[in-house]
Amino acid sequence: MTFTFDHIVLNVVDIDRMLQFYTEILQLPGERLEEFAAGQVPFPSVRLSNDSIIDLFPKKLWEKTSPDQICRPNLNHFCLSTDEASAVALQCRLKEKGVVIDDGPVPRWGAHGSGISIYFRDPEGNTLEVRYYQGGGSEKNCLLSS
Repeated sequence: MTFTFDHIVLNVVDIDRMLQFYTEILQLPGERLEEFAAGQVPFPSVRLSNDSIIDLFPKKLWEKTSPDQICRPNLNHFCLSTDEASAVALQCRLKEKGVVIDDGPVPRWGAHGSGISIYFRDPEGNTLEVRYYQGGGSEKNCLLSS
């Protein structure tokens, strides 16, 4: 099975400070900054490469009240992308091994627009997202209106 790194999500307290750091100090191009500022999307991103981005989740997206909903302090989840056949095969293996799929498959925003993804946890409790893209599709609605 072959994967590429799609995106990583950081839980952020001070979104402006983080955007300044990633766009000015690391000189990564911002994505969806205007849409985020206008309230049209729930979070901005910065681009690592043609294939990878960092999503910056503001506190309202990760701060929960129930202990079983709380993510680890800084890393929300990380995402790997693959092709559709591999994603379907993975879902079968997860089921076979007794690994619970927490959410999905559903469309979500990623480095290449909208893709179909699932969420599940590793043995240490880290949340992984695995997705595939069906070509185009960035016009479709995603979770969190992203």
